Parts: sequence; C-alpha cells; structure tokens
Amino acid sequence: MYLSSLTELALASRLKSLSDRFYNAGDEVYRNAGARIESRWFPVMRFLWEQGPATVNDVAAAIGQTHSAVSQLTDKLVRAGMAKRQGDAADGRRSLLTLTTKGSRALAELGIVWAAIRQGVKDSLGAEGTQLLAAIEACERALDEQPIVPNILNRHAALAASKVVIVPFRTELREHFHALNAAWLRKYFVIEPIDEKVLRHPEEFVLKPGGAVFFAMLGDEVIGTCALLRDAPGVYELTKMAVDESFRGLGAGRQLLDAAIDEFRRGKGTMLFLESSKKLKPALHMYQRAGFVLQSANRPDSHYARADVYMIYAPPKKSAAKPRKRIAGKA
Repeated sequence: MYLSSLTELALASRLKSLSDRFYNAGDEVYRNAGARIESRWFPVMRFLWEQGPATVNDVAAAIGQTHSAVSQLTDKLVRAGMAKRQGDAADGRRSLLTLTTKGSRALAELGIVWAAIRQGVKDSLGAEGTQLLAAIEACERALDEQPIVPNILNRHAALAASKVVIVPFRTELREHFHALNAAWLRKYFVIEPIDEKVLRHPEEFVLKPGGAVFFAMLGDEVIGTCALLRDAPGVYELTKMAVDESFRGLGAGRQLLDAAIDEFRRGKGTMLFLESSKKLKPALHMYQRAGFVLQSANRPDSHYARADVYMIYAPPKKSAAKPRKRIAGKA
C-alpha cells in the first residue's frame, strides 16, 4: 500500500482511510439491521443518551472532536429529528443539546446491533483489534501530554540549522541505499537486474571488491547516497548516486560526489568513470563541474541499458606557479 511507505508523513491520511472504512461498515450494518441512525451520529447520540443534555462544547471535549464538527453534526441530528436545542435554565446565554424521544427510541433498539458490532470486530481483527484500541488510547494520552505541533516545529528548526554530513556505509543504513536509488530509478527509468543485485547486497558487490558506499545525512535523516564501485585494478565507477528530491538544493549531491572522488584519490586509483543519461541534465552539469569529461562514444560493454552518456574523471591540471620577478633592491 502506497500510504504505508510514507510512514509518519501519511499518518493522518491512513487514519482517515481507516476511519472511513469503519464508518462505511457501520452504516452498512445499521441499514441491514433497519436501524434509524448513521454511524457518524453515534458518539454524539450515545453521549447525550448516557450523560443527558449538554452544550456543544461539552460534547466536543468528551468525544475529542472540534466545536465546528460537533456543531455541524448537531444540525444534522436536529434536521433528522434525533436531537433538539433547548435553553439552559441555569444560564440563559447557553443552549443545550438533548435527544428527542425519537432519538432515544432509535438508540434503545440497538443493543443487539452493538453487541454484534463488538463481536464482529473481534472476529475480523482478533488480537490486533485489542492492540489497536490500546494503541489508540496510548496515542491519545501521549498527544495530551506532549502536543505534537511544538515538537514538530522544534525538529524543523533543528534540521533547518543542520548541515549535510557525509558518512561511510553502516549496516543500519543499508535499506536507504536501496530505497533512495529504487525511487529514483522507478521515476526516470526502470530497475535493471544489475541494479537490484548491487542495491540489495552492497557489502558483497561494492564493499568486498574494494569499493565504498556513502550516505548524506541531515540530522538523523538519510537524504542521499552514492557508491564507488571497483571495476578493475585501479579502475572505479561512480554509481548509484541518488538524492531525495524533497531535499534538493542543500548540496548533498555535490558533497557525495566529492566524497567519492576523495576516496578514489586515497586509493590511488588510475581511472574513475560514470555512466548516465542525457535526460539528467542537472546531474551531468554537476559531474562536469567536478572534473568529469564527456566521451564521444558510449562505454564499451556498458552495464546499463539506460546509459547513453559516458564520462571520465580528468580534472584540469593546475599549472605550476610562475616564479615572481625580483625587484631591484628588494629581497
């Protein structure tokens, strides 16, 4: 499921989707049972049935919904004849929401339906249902104790102040090597067999032969990766460069590239090359600025069907500094 891959980013969307599924199931059950209520009415009606007349604010606080949402639901209940508004004898400025006789009778008919719902949910969800209810309760308590918005804003400020750091391969980061590259390949090309082999097993196909894998970190977030693959003695390929597009503009790609070039130099490599595609113009410009030179033909025996660009690292040599002319009378 796509939303599950987004983890915390899609938490609200996943809960909304799950909520809709339960609401729809409840409505279908109520219709089949001949009940006269809708599943979305249940929490308000049940609260009024058990607690008696209450203000919209009281109901909203009790069921954890906004005043606006409860007010809109109240309008529907009033139109359906299930509830009514009446003045508060203790405070003429307030109005109270209370069930009508019709609403009370509608709920009084639902004992068997509610028992069936409880048992049917347990049949479908089993132990996971019990765990879900406990997790929801724990989540509600946690949010009451630690409001989520300040925590997110504090994290945002810390990340915004952080700098990108390049780190070498660590086992716990392996999944990001695959995930970042797979997302990039699916968007622009396809995942070829050689990609899958290298991305799934970097220790065997990159590190063991003498290569390296690097990760770009922003705080605790892995935002990019690349690999230096040993192709032959002294010959290395810059490959598997991928940066999370939502973190573009932070310079992670160039820092990864520089780290790979530094590693190539430390290993006293004699040739560094890469294969790419003409459609990746920003990346090609970055490679050229770093010292890679475009070759007139594709690489013989290329690893990749997508490759139509072949570049070799050949930075311009720095010219030796010319000796300064001596000025008469000065050392």
